[in-house]
Amino acid sequence: MEDKKIKINFSLQKLICFVAVILFFIKLITWYITSSISIFSDALESITNIISGFIGLYSLYVSSLPKDQNHPYGHGKIEFISTAIEGFLIFFVGIIIFIKIFIRVKNHETIFLLRLDYGIYLMSFTAIINYFLGIFACKIGNKNSALTLIASGKHLQIDTYSTFGIVIGLILLNITQWIWIDSIISVIFSSVILYTGLKLLRSAAAGIMDEYDKKLLKKLSFYINEKRNNHWIDLHHLKIIKYGSALHVDCHLTVPWFFNIKDANKEVQKLTKLTKDKFGNKVELSVHVDACKSNHCYICFNKLCKVRKNIFQKKILWTLDKTSYYNNNKRKDLIFINKNQYGI
Repeated sequence: MEDKKIKINFSLQKLICFVAVILFFIKLITWYITSSISIFSDALESITNIISGFIGLYSLYVSSLPKDQNHPYGHGKIEFISTAIEGFLIFFVGIIIFIKIFIRVKNHETIFLLRLDYGIYLMSFTAIINYFLGIFACKIGNKNSALTLIASGKHLQIDTYSTFGIVIGLILLNITQWIWIDSIISVIFSSVILYTGLKLLRSAAAGIMDEYDKKLLKKLSFYINEKRNNHWIDLHHLKIIKYGSALHVDCHLTVPWFFNIKDANKEVQKLTKLTKDKFGNKVELSVHVDACKSNHCYICFNKLCKVRKNIFQKKILWTLDKTSYYNNNKRKDLIFINKNQYGI
């Protein structure tokens, strides 16, 4: 199953690379026909689509390699590096466009725009192709947990919106014949490019630095809370590290103190299976088992427990503020639970 997903991811990324090359030449020809700097800006941005497409293809290959002695957690981090390179290239293109606009304004260059109708038709065609390919890439990327495909899909969709903005500008330019509109469109478009580049760089840095992913932790916490059984008394110190499409999860699970090693291991296996059923086989769990204390009885809803020392008072929902590693550092040691910290 995983091999099939990898093949689909590779095939789609190859298609993205091929389409990026074709659309780049179409935009280049359109710029040559019209002499529009806004179209030239879009063509330059397409160069980053080509480069990032091939980098993405390579990163998919590397991230699919199995774990080895030198990479015990796999090769998934390469996807964050490829995203960082893509972000830098996009930001660099934005700077180049700004420089070209500045030189034109400073030297009072006069440009005669020609055949804008061709520009409108051809640019609209490239936008439509990018839009549907971007939607398809995001859909497959989410289905197969391929971050590179998701990034490529979003990049294509952003490219679509900016291209449509250029098309609207060309239509206005064709109607009014106000040449300065072309420069205004270029400034707006280059600003979007710079913002996109910075956003990708920020995303890549977050992945490389294992930044706290609130959305993913919240999703995992609520899912385990829905499926928890009577022997899972408390879940805390939950952490997630991303390795591309692979996830490494650390957590502490509190179970009855009278469980032997075999019993406790069964609960760990149940939690592991539960997580893999939701997030796929690329999830790796590292679970530390804690023995319950007498004060845990206040939140333990196991009615069959024969050694209960305190009366059950409240079932605690395993929300993000109760399970995550950061928030648990702010709580009192869970071994010495007091009723006030749970609102009992």
